[in-house]
Amino acid sequence: MSALLDHLATGATTVARCWRLTRGDGVVLGFTDHDRDLTFDGTVFAAGAGLSGSALSQTTGLAVDNIEAAGALSDAAISEADLLAGRFDGARIEAWLVNWADPAQRMMSFRGTIGEVVQAGGAFQAELRGLAELLNQPQGRVYQAPCSAILGDTRCGVDLTLPGYCEERVVEEVEAGRVFRFGDFLGFDDRWFDRGRLVVLDGAAAGLVEVVKNDRLTGRARVVELWQSLRAPVAPGDRIRLEAGCDRRAETCRLKFANFLNFRGFPHLPGEDWLAAVPRAGEVNDGGSRAG
Repeated sequence: MSALLDHLATGATTVARCWRLTRGDGVVLGFTDHDRDLTFDGTVFAAGAGLSGSALSQTTGLAVDNIEAAGALSDAAISEADLLAGRFDGARIEAWLVNWADPAQRMMSFRGTIGEVVQAGGAFQAELRGLAELLNQPQGRVYQAPCSAILGDTRCGVDLTLPGYCEERVVEEVEAGRVFRFGDFLGFDDRWFDRGRLVVLDGAAAGLVEVVKNDRLTGRARVVELWQSLRAPVAPGDRIRLEAGCDRRAETCRLKFANFLNFRGFPHLPGEDWLAAVPRAGEVNDGGSRAG
């Protein structure tokens, strides 16, 4: 960075801005506002993408850094279909100030994630959120009756790839990208996939994930309804994976997943009704347990 500072001190500079964007599915894209491609750290930063950034406002406190990136939609880089599908939601982004005559002279000016994205008229504008944004997330453990872990995460420990907890299927019939119908889908109880996940494995919506609202088994037929429509088209013949759902109750953890040792809730935590309870005639008022 000292070499770049020396270059800037000359007053006659050859600098450009570069952005590296890493999506949640692992796709890495590089952009620059220079008139030719630049390469460093194993990434090619493409010129001519029409991407530009606003002035970066940074402070020494804990306030969230504010910056925006805007550009033209391009099928080869950032497409309207990918934006609508949410493939860039939460993507990691890094920004550099680079001496384009010697890319080894560079300084990272921003690192964070993509926030709100607005697109219209063949262009997009993205809000970039700095690392201080993470401090706005809830920290610590929540004491509540249901489990606070996410099914399959390190705190839960359930392996959702085991037989009985997931199933790969070919889409037979789909309505509005939200309701999936299967003519013969046995092997799992009614409502087994409620609150689970549907993951699209191939096709135009490959990589997209949505939460299951309802899973109904009638005879041999099964209907799986999502909370929201997938934001890219799904067609018969595309492959999907359904993962078992959990309602976060202690009974479900014990009986459905045999995982009660990792249960992260407090099923006997007194609720508001217990705290406000008073003795009543005709009830047992011997000071014993109210859990029954």
